[in-house]
Amino acid sequence: MLDYDKEAERYDALRGGEPRAEEAAGAVLRLVPEAARTLLDLGCGTGIVTRRLAEDRPALKVTGADLTHGMARHAAARIPGAIVLGDSRQLPFRPGTFDAVTSVWLLHLLPTPDDVRRTVAECARLLRPGGVYVTTVDKGPSHNVGSDIDALLAARPASPVADRSELVEAYAAEAGLRPAGETRFTGRGQGRSPRRAITDLRRGWFMTLPPGHPLADGFERRLAELPDQERPRPDPEFRLRAFAKAP
Repeated sequence: MLDYDKEAERYDALRGGEPRAEEAAGAVLRLVPEAARTLLDLGCGTGIVTRRLAEDRPALKVTGADLTHGMARHAAARIPGAIVLGDSRQLPFRPGTFDAVTSVWLLHLLPTPDDVRRTVAECARLLRPGGVYVTTVDKGPSHNVGSDIDALLAARPASPVADRSELVEAYAAEAGLRPAGETRFTGRGQGRSPRRAITDLRRGWFMTLPPGHPLADGFERRLAELPDQERPRPDPEFRLRAFAKAP
């Protein structure tokens, strides 16, 4: 897995920057009720999406939380006084603190299914009655856009989908949340070129092909043989689901 403290310095540049953040924030707010007044952005990273949530919905008081110091430092520069360090499985807030909780591109990073279950339960705990939890699901599979890169990488070791939609829905139900809508958005600027895929491979982006893996060199060689090395393939499309707490 990537070291997100080190990754913080280049995170936005490698992941579509402001255009991607604009798409993500707009999609999240489509699922957050207009009446909501407080929102926790869990796993806020550099705060690039968090800031847009606050700017695009001025009546919404937005708080961000992240586990890594490097990410939180960048987020705090964007939204001073609104960022806390915290573990998604046990957060420093009282029950019922927020009208909405979001976790964009977070659940797929958690190490075990139990960590995902605990995080969803924690989000439910923090919601007020009638509140909404909004999260991305199926993040890894969303990157498969049917390109020649995807066809080549299909042979790599399989990775479990920790944020599979059906699993997240089951965990939400256990925590007293019911489905309350969904939407999709484009990961603008995230379409990979073969050259970009090689860079991602070398820096450990592919969880089942970490640097030094005995198969990594072979995949790098085959990626280097693909045509149009600098041409990005289509952008991925991400899925967001909302779950509501009973009033």
